Amino acid sequence: MSDLDRITTIVPLLPPSINGLGDYGLILAKKLRQNFGLETEFVVGEPNWPGEACLDGFTVKQVSKRSKNALLELLPNQSNSKVFLHYVGYGYAKRGCPVWLVEALEQWRKAEEKRNLIIMFHEIYAFGAIWTSQFWTSPLQGNLAARLICLSDQSLTSKQGYAEIISKLSQGKHKTVPALPVFSNVGEPEYLTPLSARPRRLVVFGGRGWRSRVYKRSQLALQRTCQELEIVEILDIGVSLDFQIDPVNGIAVICLGVQSSQEISKLLSSSIVGFFDYPTEFLAKSTIFAAYCAHGLLSIGVSDGGENVDGLEAGKHYWLGDKYEQPMNLSAGQIVADNGYAWYQQHQLSVQADHFMTYLRD
Repeated sequence: MSDLDRITTIVPLLPPSINGLGDYGLILAKKLRQNFGLETEFVVGEPNWPGEACLDGFTVKQVSKRSKNALLELLPNQSNSKVFLHYVGYGYAKRGCPVWLVEALEQWRKAEEKRNLIIMFHEIYAFGAIWTSQFWTSPLQGNLAARLICLSDQSLTSKQGYAEIISKLSQGKHKTVPALPVFSNVGEPEYLTPLSARPRRLVVFGGRGWRSRVYKRSQLALQRTCQELEIVEILDIGVSLDFQIDPVNGIAVICLGVQSSQEISKLLSSSIVGFFDYPTEFLAKSTIFAAYCAHGLLSIGVSDGGENVDGLEAGKHYWLGDKYEQPMNLSAGQIVADNGYAWYQQHQLSVQADHFMTYLRD
């Protein structure tokens, strides 16, 4: 196998741990292997990760501790080797400041001139109010991100706003930064059933925090959605919440817990609405919104004032249940679902694999 046929990918976690970045990295690696014969060796940045040394045919190593030397021991030492980092600061350090990771990659990259580092920035650095830890760690987070950006041969991200920040922090190195909204982590069905032929089912899917917001903050929008679209069944999919979910318009919420990606795909494909309470400015980096779009669902959320970025428009690609002024109906909803699906096709998994392979070859 030539060096062009292999890559080392660093992720915070992999299955069986529940982690969006790990899922993203694994799914992308499978597609790169399927389409291009590229083999991936994973390095997990969590010493306590409970997985095995082989996952879906991929070799997996994990750091013995979060230190520069522990990571350097696992990185390839050939002169023309390639490392692909999936980066979110909080994935590699409790306060979002993985100094050990950055120092290791700086030493690895500078040891051999022909080595290549490609980074997918799922986030860059955090901001926060003065009473939060993000406020105090933000300068260091920004410094570490800037060092990684300048170190990388290619930086990519999921949001156009992030791309602009990366370009500024690169000090002229990365004038063009590709922005690829994330793909669905639970599959992309080849054929879709029209909404009118699906059960009147609404799905709330995602992490514990985001689903909690739906039931605690978005009740009125959720009730309106269920009433006007004549919803008869509500499914909650994800890690169990720490409170009991009250019925919505008399409809009991069926809590399914954690499900396989195949089962989630089946449920999404046979539902009409995917409901969310997620900042609309950041929908391009939401794997939940991506899943809704990929499965042809009518995505409905609530407003937070950050609409119309990354090619997405409120009212066109998704509805805001607390702001949409027209009565909700399936014929209008089908147009919105189709628009969301068409937007998604521009960056679906195969398209992203093509993009990443171009940069890996270069």
